[in-house]
Amino acid sequence: MIKSKQMLAFGVVAALGLVACGSDSDSDTETDTTEAEAETDTTEAAGDTTATTEAAGDDAPSGDAISVGLTYDIGGRGDQSFNDSAFAGIERAEAELGTAYTDLVPNDDGSDRGELLQLQADENALVIGVGFLFADEVVEAAGNNPDTMFAVVDDAMLDEEGNPRCENCAGLTFAEEQGSFLVGAAAALQSETGTIGFLGGVSGFGLIEKFEAGFQAGALAVNPDIEIVAQYITAAPDFDGFTAPDRAREIALSMYADGADVVYHAAGGSGSGLFEAAKEQSDSSGTKVWAIGVDSDQYNTTDPELQEFILTSMLKRVDNAVFEITAAANDGSFAAGQTVYDLSVDGVGYSTSGGFVDAYVDQLEEFKAQIIDGTIEVPTEPS
Repeated sequence: MIKSKQMLAFGVVAALGLVACGSDSDSDTETDTTEAEAETDTTEAAGDTTATTEAAGDDAPSGDAISVGLTYDIGGRGDQSFNDSAFAGIERAEAELGTAYTDLVPNDDGSDRGELLQLQADENALVIGVGFLFADEVVEAAGNNPDTMFAVVDDAMLDEEGNPRCENCAGLTFAEEQGSFLVGAAAALQSETGTIGFLGGVSGFGLIEKFEAGFQAGALAVNPDIEIVAQYITAAPDFDGFTAPDRAREIALSMYADGADVVYHAAGGSGSGLFEAAKEQSDSSGTKVWAIGVDSDQYNTTDPELQEFILTSMLKRVDNAVFEITAAANDGSFAAGQTVYDLSVDGVGYSTSGGFVDAYVDQLEEFKAQIIDGTIEVPTEPS
């Protein structure tokens, strides 16, 4: 049984809308790279789920490496999830390729994205927008800067006929539904109540629904009678749902109170509220409940006292995508168009940190093989 309910964030919404978490200042757009090096260690998938990289730049190139301009999505660096995974990729490029980089954070309402892209294009050979919201601005910036390479994470950058929207821009997309299928299966295998939950950040623009669809399909593949409760924090065009941990905590506590014992989030920086709720519910009830992270291996990025409540994380290897497009730009193999990161290239997957899903790995790997060979076709829209 699947219950779906859209929850709009309530309380006072700031006039500028999108609140940037993790940035050093509300007014400064440039992130201090030195401080970034002191951030939490970047995540690595455990065991067989570690994504492999086939980038063309594994060996340091001869001559000077290119410079890259990385501009973050909503919330900025410090979200322990999507943006931090992109940062991990550019740090790897710096270490392995000698790439120099600058990283910027849009203002609260995102109205300066185009300006930031142009600033990055003035100084860098490759400009990366982290998030689909950069797509239209990148098309404009690419036209104004034909000698600069551009890439957008989470947008195919193709027109309606399947052709690149611009000759110097690439799209980096992910099969989020495939990785979500695996953590949905893990949730159903772990659940003792027969009820699990999905907590989405923002509904109504198609991306987060892919996470929900895969999670549902994976859980139902294990237990056709499982009850899945889905709630979203906000609906587009209100993207505050990605930066609302307090609201995520409230929703998660409600799910746990209604019988869910495993909840998966796809809510960016809001996910920290889910982890707090799992601990709070477990401590108050005396019965352990679980959370599932997203994008990064959140067992490795969250506070130590919350780690024991993170069953697994759906890995979305934005770090690999950022590294590989940088390597391609560096060695001259950059090409316009779409690159898809799916299970077949370990572009998505699941983590085993903490050992909580060790008993289920054989079943999860069997599902993974069936998805890769086409035996299982994972839906991209929730039922």
